[in-house]
Amino acid sequence: MLTCLKARVLLQFQSSREGDIIMLSRRALILAAGTLPLAACTGSDAYARTVTETWRLLPGGAGFPAGALVHAATLAANSHNTQPWRFSVSERRIHIAPDLSQRTPVVDPDDHHLFASLGCAAETMLQAAPGYGWRGAVQAFDPRQGLTLDFIPAPSSPGELSRAILRRASTRSEYDGRAVAQDQLRALAAAGGPRVDLALITDAGRLGQATDFIVRGNAAQVRDPAFRRELKAWIRFDAAEALARRDGLFAAASGNPTSPRMLGERLFDLAFTEKGETDKIVRQMRSSAGLAVFSSREGGPAGWVEAGRAYTRFALQATAAGMKLAFLNQPVEDVPSRAEFSRWLGSDLRPDLVVRFGYGPDMPRSLRRPIAQVLVS
Repeated sequence: MLTCLKARVLLQFQSSREGDIIMLSRRALILAAGTLPLAACTGSDAYARTVTETWRLLPGGAGFPAGALVHAATLAANSHNTQPWRFSVSERRIHIAPDLSQRTPVVDPDDHHLFASLGCAAETMLQAAPGYGWRGAVQAFDPRQGLTLDFIPAPSSPGELSRAILRRASTRSEYDGRAVAQDQLRALAAAGGPRVDLALITDAGRLGQATDFIVRGNAAQVRDPAFRRELKAWIRFDAAEALARRDGLFAAASGNPTSPRMLGERLFDLAFTEKGETDKIVRQMRSSAGLAVFSSREGGPAGWVEAGRAYTRFALQATAAGMKLAFLNQPVEDVPSRAEFSRWLGSDLRPDLVVRFGYGPDMPRSLRRPIAQVLVS
């Protein structure tokens, strides 16, 4: 069971971007809460049941397991848990189209993260297919229409990446600081494939420099009122809201207390500060074993899809080895920071995704929209 937020003289509140702990006086809490009650349960049996129903692989049944593959794809990583995809099925073909109604135009004005999310969904589907006795491949991509994947029967062979789909998560907490063995680093490095450059950074000095870039990009975002409004709109402050919407950033999944939206928004405004976020990022980076930066060799949406596919292979490989990981994309989301970050990497490519990795605890899981809401035919 999740805990409840209760009235007390001092309240600890962690920002929804995972970890900024501040202490609010009784007066500040009353000002933030207004006339709302000061107790709200963060979760329920219904949320726990829905998590269990969501994070499972469906049985394939006879014939082409389209529904099971679509469900597996919905478990993929995606920006702000917006789930910006629509699926359609035709015989042994599955089409993944961008859902522009789920855009985040402030943090992602060119839809970079949206297309990377489509790549994550496609690769998750491809990794799940062998467990059902099928093999798939991306046959076509169009920025307006999306991806087309074709499948053929194959011997059933669920591999370690397929089995890791249900355990993969963006774990937004501090890790335990343990280093990753060299053989595991080599396995992670191979995830990039031929179309994406993957830089693995484990040296303490370089990690410190990378932290500076992340902090700088994050500071620009925290100061931006439009960014704050957009982020707040995608936070699901309590279990009831998370269950009703089945998307967005559930507060408890980042280790934060939950509350009704009206109270949660006011607490967010108090807690989401530049200093607090900076301190949190520094703690998280110091606790991580390394940082992975993905840069597609092909520009534009097609390359962004490939970055998402490479990240998914990396994430599943890391998960299979018992690691946790989480995005820290601030230096690629803030344009001035992105240019400097690319030069620091020694690359002329646009960096696509920044991911910290290491060993850490499990966190509460997020939800996904049911298949009926994302399958259009």
